[in-house]
Amino acid sequence: MNSPIRRLSAIAAALFFCLLVSSSWIQFAAAKKINDLPDNKRTLLASYNRERGSILVGGEAIARSVATDGELKWDRRYPMAQPYSHVTGYYSYVYGAGGGIEGAEDELLSGRSDKLFYRRVSDLLTGKDPVGASLELTINPAAQTAADRGLGTQRGAVVALDPKTGAILAMVSHPAYDPAELSSHDIGAVEKAWPRLLKDEGDPLINRSIAGDLYPPGSTFKLVTAAAALESGTYTQNSTVPGPATLQLPGVAAPLANHDRAPCGPNDKTTLIHALEISCNTAFASLGMQLGAEALREQAGKFGFGQTLTVPMRATASSVPANMNEPNTAQAAIGQYDVRTTPLQMAMVAAAIGNGGEVMKPYLVRRVLGSQLQTIDEATPERLSEAVSTSTARQLTTMMKDVVTSGTGTAAQIAGVDVAGKTGTAQHAKGAAPHAWFVSFAPAADPKVAVAVVVEDGGNAGSEASGGAVAGPIAKSVMEAVLNS
Repeated sequence: MNSPIRRLSAIAAALFFCLLVSSSWIQFAAAKKINDLPDNKRTLLASYNRERGSILVGGEAIARSVATDGELKWDRRYPMAQPYSHVTGYYSYVYGAGGGIEGAEDELLSGRSDKLFYRRVSDLLTGKDPVGASLELTINPAAQTAADRGLGTQRGAVVALDPKTGAILAMVSHPAYDPAELSSHDIGAVEKAWPRLLKDEGDPLINRSIAGDLYPPGSTFKLVTAAAALESGTYTQNSTVPGPATLQLPGVAAPLANHDRAPCGPNDKTTLIHALEISCNTAFASLGMQLGAEALREQAGKFGFGQTLTVPMRATASSVPANMNEPNTAQAAIGQYDVRTTPLQMAMVAAAIGNGGEVMKPYLVRRVLGSQLQTIDEATPERLSEAVSTSTARQLTTMMKDVVTSGTGTAAQIAGVDVAGKTGTAQHAKGAAPHAWFVSFAPAADPKVAVAVVVEDGGNAGSEASGGAVAGPIAKSVMEAVLNS
């Protein structure tokens, strides 16, 4: 065999070898990744040949599949779309699964998860039609309804947690949307609905409780500042702190003022507990500068700031800026400057205080269920961190109780129940009405629920809004719903 033929033979052999390796890689190593691509219509079409698992709340399906006679053999339905749209998300032949549990737990709901391998083998051997797993959520239906009704037509979000376990009891974001618009088998209608939802100025597809453009927490962040002070060992709840009507910040022309432009106590002095009760800006700004930027950042980190969580949807990390100077630190200490957070994170702050200082990892899926509703997997509560000592948690609880008993949060009082809370009114844009915040837990001594509420741009109250008046009653209704259920 002459040299050219040998070279040609070698090239042909190499090409055949590459083809063998490539096809083997595609069929085996990369098969799952290719199948999971959201725009793989072949895989998506195949998924419509099997029943998708239901999403359950309180024993009722908030997302379920119904048999049809069409090419797509199963139709996804959302019987309670309004309060649950950001919990369920959508399942669309055109745009795939996304926006909530549908996207985050698609493999379980579709039956493709490795956790269901042995069940798939069993179904194959017995001739049963494959069925996706159903998911039982931690949501308390009464709390979810209360949060949805409380927000009404206002933009904002509500999150409620079980402080002891981290279970999410309510998760509502407004504006909401109807997932059925995206799950319809009418492809033309779906393709019209998608751009309309994307262009909607209210951003209804964004789950404000865990993502989107994060919020300045306003005075609810004073809980973090107070925690840093108490943890330093230099302060107690009864320590005297400065509380003038205005505070001149270094290098800043305009002084920082209290809401009512009045001093927070005689001789421009007050106690830490009274400063939180009346939400004294100058006291906490002064305290922030005394503690320093790193102490605030470190304390916020212990509550969960800076961590990206999955619940199982991905929650955007809340943040406290690095490299702050003294004026920045003073503003950050009262929840302004560039401090940004989610309602989930602020619910975690309240829950940790109520739970003796321990932060529990938030979760939304309680159980994974088989076709006969037998338990395949069950969530186990997981400790995330220790935010503060039990002593500090007790002092903060006492301080928060005073906020609701006789301070800025009286609108959240519940007859016969001690409520611990903190209000917040957060400036966020020049000329815009402030966001109204309220965080709380109840009963104070043995909490069953912790809540965070944010109402954008003051809600129906506009520029006259305060956290106590606008967000406090919503938090109250959610806490009552949990305590009465």
